[in-house]
Amino acid sequence: MRSGPPAPRFAANVETFSVKRTDATTLQDFLATKLGLSRRAAKAMLDGRSVWVNRRCVWIAHHALKVGDVVEVPRSVAGAVRRQAGSAKKPIEPAERKHVRVILTTADYVVADKPAGIVSDKDPHSVESILREQLAEPNLQAVHRLDRDTTGCLLFARTPEAHLAAVEMFKTHLVAKTYYAIVVGTFKHSHMTINAPLDGQQAVSHVSREASSPDASYLRIRIETGRTNQIRRHLSSVRFPIVGDRTFGLKSARDARLMAVPRQMLHAATLELPNPMEKGERIRAHSPLPADFRAVLKIFGMGPRPR
Repeated sequence: MRSGPPAPRFAANVETFSVKRTDATTLQDFLATKLGLSRRAAKAMLDGRSVWVNRRCVWIAHHALKVGDVVEVPRSVAGAVRRQAGSAKKPIEPAERKHVRVILTTADYVVADKPAGIVSDKDPHSVESILREQLAEPNLQAVHRLDRDTTGCLLFARTPEAHLAAVEMFKTHLVAKTYYAIVVGTFKHSHMTINAPLDGQQAVSHVSREASSPDASYLRIRIETGRTNQIRRHLSSVRFPIVGDRTFGLKSARDARLMAVPRQMLHAATLELPNPMEKGERIRAHSPLPADFRAVLKIFGMGPRPR
């Protein structure tokens, strides 16, 4: 990948520290001191794989630093960890909880526009929990899941019967899901099908190029199967990892812009399936690209896209 100069306002989103002789020698202690965090909060930042040492992503708490090493952290991540650490002992009040936009409501289902940074379900602060309170529907239940930092269409059932029917529907090829992703590098194919098993199960992803630049590409992905982390793993396997993916993405970055992206740029844009509870009806939902996704497109020279 060609290394390009970072956009000035984007480069400013990275906090940079140079290691001196008097500094702590382990990465965890260095972060705690420089960012004013507890060691636990510094460890949480490392676990999120948002810390770079000499342009390499490092998540080992006891990583030994040397004099002259350069440590970089996205300001958005540092700020979020500081806020979380400051309120760790304070219960989250209803007014502080994120509001989740509802895209579509039927008699049996709700499609939500999942924001980044929240798990789908099975957590007191998940999208499921927020919607149960927001809609006053304690029986609301997620039919499928999106990764914590993936945004977009997420289907919920309003009754146990509707949930069971939808889960069975998701086991078929009748559910159509379209995603958008920003990946590292110039994707030269107009179309590509990745048919590579994951965890011993068939996994198929159809990839189309929407736009590209010398450093990144904007892709549309339609998946036939829904394996865990399927899109992230498939794109990484063909050497086009998703920008901001700290698990399956780049472990080093010559381009400073890559370090400042706080999350993986993956968005679940559309969801369509036959309504499991109403014969002859279909559920169709669309989520536009979130602001941070459009900002990253622009930073890599592809401009905002009204998707």
